[in-house]
Amino acid sequence: MTGENDDMAELKAKIVTLEERNVRLMEDLQNAETEKRYSESELFRLQKDLSRLRNELERLKSPPLIIASLRDVLPNNRVVVKSSTGPDFVVTVSEYVPQEDLIPGSRVSLNKQTLSLMEVLPSPVDPVVSGAEIIDKPEVTYDDIGGLKQQMLELREAVEDPLLRPELYKKVGIEPPKGVLLVGPPGTGKTLMAKAVANATQATFIRLVGSELVQKYIGEGARLVRELFQLAKDKAPSIIFIDELDSVGAKRLDVATSGDREVQRTLMQLLSELDGFTPTSDVKIIGATNRPDILDDALLRPGRFDRIIDVGLPDIDGRRQIFEINLRHMSIADDVSSNGLAEMTDGFSGAEIKNICTEAGMLAIRDNRDTITQDDFVRAKEKVTEAGRNKVKPAPAYMFG
Repeated sequence: MTGENDDMAELKAKIVTLEERNVRLMEDLQNAETEKRYSESELFRLQKDLSRLRNELERLKSPPLIIASLRDVLPNNRVVVKSSTGPDFVVTVSEYVPQEDLIPGSRVSLNKQTLSLMEVLPSPVDPVVSGAEIIDKPEVTYDDIGGLKQQMLELREAVEDPLLRPELYKKVGIEPPKGVLLVGPPGTGKTLMAKAVANATQATFIRLVGSELVQKYIGEGARLVRELFQLAKDKAPSIIFIDELDSVGAKRLDVATSGDREVQRTLMQLLSELDGFTPTSDVKIIGATNRPDILDDALLRPGRFDRIIDVGLPDIDGRRQIFEINLRHMSIADDVSSNGLAEMTDGFSGAEIKNICTEAGMLAIRDNRDTITQDDFVRAKEKVTEAGRNKVKPAPAYMFG
């Protein structure tokens, strides 16, 4: 009996040992499967890296491409290109280039060995042009402009109506003005007028200062003008606003330096671009200057800037409207009257009136008040007057003593 018990105990011990071994084997199997999955994922990642590095190596080993200009499209999948090295070539086109992209005048890349056309490149845009103030829709509206009722009417007739209601001109049988020139002293609202019209027409507003078109090297200014007008065509309907037009549109003189001649080349390119636009196109040109007396006669002739609008200093009604526009967002006392403010600011421009409102608010803040009084506006007006804007002060007597 004792022997049977011993055999039974020994059998149970062996069974326990086998179960423990089985558990350990199962754990080892799970660990092996985990390591296998990790190794497979690591292998997949390394294969992707290897493929990427091979592609990068092939790209670095590929020969450089030559920049050329497409001149003409010929039958049998051939084109005429002008290489950057000088001569013209008749070359074949890669099968990966869509036929509809082959437009004469576009930039293309050529294989260095066979000169085959490999791809069509996007047209370059100079940083000066791409960095121009481009606003899809300016926030300035007609309600933000005061004292320029007649001027705004003439500007809307020349710019807004041809863009929104071109059928009116077709019925009457006339062509709308091609360009508008705003003439007036600084701070009278010329830029605001252009932005308000762009807002009303849902047009892209492209603003560039004329001096930015004057470049150091020969031909650069003319190229900027071409790219500016091409950008306007691409974003049409659009309004080109060239501020300080006199910096590039001054009268041409018989005696001129090399720098003056380069400015004249830029002017001639501007004249050519103005002639190239049709009056019914979706691109309108607005220029602004405070020196119309020095502008070239060719720039002012009908067919380029057809309408010249004089934007002068506002009268008393205009100043009252400008004050009302600026005061509607300000916390003012009951004794402040827009009529009274307009009467005491004779000869002030719209920009100076806005500056008076800003200075009055700053005086109230200085006294820890949240309401602007009439006295604040009086003091602000004196401060703006004493600043002597647009006036040249004499040098102190002791400066050259």
